[in-house]
Amino acid sequence: MTALDGIDVRKPLEGVAQDVLTPEALAFVARLHRQFNQRRLDLLARRHARQIDLDAGILPDFLPETADVRAGDWHVAPVTPDFANRRVEITGPVDRKMVINALNSGATCFMADFEDALAPTWTNLLEGQVNLTEAIDRTLSFAGPDGRMYRLNDTTATLVVRPRGWHLHEKHLYVDGAPVSASLFDFGLYFFRNGHRLLTRGSGPYFYLPKMESHLEARLWNDVFVFAQDALSVPQGTIKATVLIETILAAFEMDEILYELRNHSGGLNAGRWDYIFSAIKKFRTRPEMMLPDRVTVSMTVPFMRAYTELLVQTCHKRGAFAMGGMAAFIPNRRDPEVTNAALARVRDDKTRESRDGFDGTWVAHPDLIPTALEAFNAVLGDHPNQIGRQRPDVHVTASDLLALAQTPGQVTEAGVRNNISVGLQYLAAWLGGSGAVAINNLMEDAATAEISRAQVWQWTRNAAKTAEGVTITADWIRHLQAEELAKIEASMGAAYARFRWDDASRLFTEVALGEEFTEFLTLPAYDLLD
Repeated sequence: MTALDGIDVRKPLEGVAQDVLTPEALAFVARLHRQFNQRRLDLLARRHARQIDLDAGILPDFLPETADVRAGDWHVAPVTPDFANRRVEITGPVDRKMVINALNSGATCFMADFEDALAPTWTNLLEGQVNLTEAIDRTLSFAGPDGRMYRLNDTTATLVVRPRGWHLHEKHLYVDGAPVSASLFDFGLYFFRNGHRLLTRGSGPYFYLPKMESHLEARLWNDVFVFAQDALSVPQGTIKATVLIETILAAFEMDEILYELRNHSGGLNAGRWDYIFSAIKKFRTRPEMMLPDRVTVSMTVPFMRAYTELLVQTCHKRGAFAMGGMAAFIPNRRDPEVTNAALARVRDDKTRESRDGFDGTWVAHPDLIPTALEAFNAVLGDHPNQIGRQRPDVHVTASDLLALAQTPGQVTEAGVRNNISVGLQYLAAWLGGSGAVAINNLMEDAATAEISRAQVWQWTRNAAKTAEGVTITADWIRHLQAEELAKIEASMGAAYARFRWDDASRLFTEVALGEEFTEFLTLPAYDLLD
């Protein structure tokens, strides 16, 4: 066999595809697929089995079989100097203008996102790979439609990359008759193209790892890293990966996840929006664990507070970074009053995180960076982080992590309508190739759209009652959906015709009202993408 036997690229290898998918790069991704894809599929089957247990009333708990890991005296390996100060990280998709603006934004790090903020069209994925390589080479530029040129500053944020999660596949590349893992596709191409490039510039290949549900999934990533570094003659431990704790099951295995990745760890991040989605998804059939309107589920409600405090304590005990959650507000330059009120909430949120011991935080827009920096500078001073700050005062139990029923608030008609409207608008934008969408002064991505449709599914399935006394039914949701779609059309005018609203509406109905809960809305949506 040659290196390319069994590899089937189901798109023309021309233009940017020819530049990215060289025979050597394809052969490397194929090696990763052949080595690790079956383990990935086995772990996805394990997720399904755990959901059956949850539906049967078996609640999660800390694992007895890994008690020695939680009790052990161990630490993660240190990071390189350019990854030691992470007080404000900005996130966004990998299009050229976004990459330049984010790297120039004044943030300490930029998380370039192939996952929730990106609609994974073939063009978006491959052009994103080119954009990141040019950013590393410092040749990246962009000419705006008004003639303005965008180029990188002399000093830029440290680059971190988020590949897609284990549950996704790349439908345009098959190896031995099976689609490759989207995780291995995104990681493999980036590491193959840029691993050595980054080292020669005094940096390294840094990653964010999404959507994991167990330490066994972290073990798989670690084995991928070891294999990839050996295959490309990159020193072991060069890769550093921060795990997003954005599933409620992973919250019970934070120590174990850090342990599995201890030679490659960049710490943990409190991925707040996906975490809320996960809590809804995992306990979707339990009416006593239903959450109220999305806007009322803040970081200070009991189950969210428990998770973030445990995250800081766990990370610092192991010498690892604890990264705070996303501030998703988009400033409204036409309405200073709205902007000032939102910035006050961002300031409160980031002040809480910094005082709780987080080493840094996330923002979605450059205008939020000064507010977030101010909060963390006040606590960190000249120190790059506060890993040395332990939290012996924190005592979190399994019951604390599962205290969804203690979340204050109600389900309201306004909340139902907002979920429907956000879900429809996001899906229409995603099908049009945009994965990060400004809606009502918030940056919505796949995670927040997931909350919107999952709450509608849960409320409908459990016949929840609104504060106004209406029992939520599928027929009522369809009625509201038609009304919200009409409102969107009226507000958009002629621009409405540019989007695939029929597809978006059918897809929302499928994932919000289907008989069976769809694990991720991006799975059926991906079938509709080019």
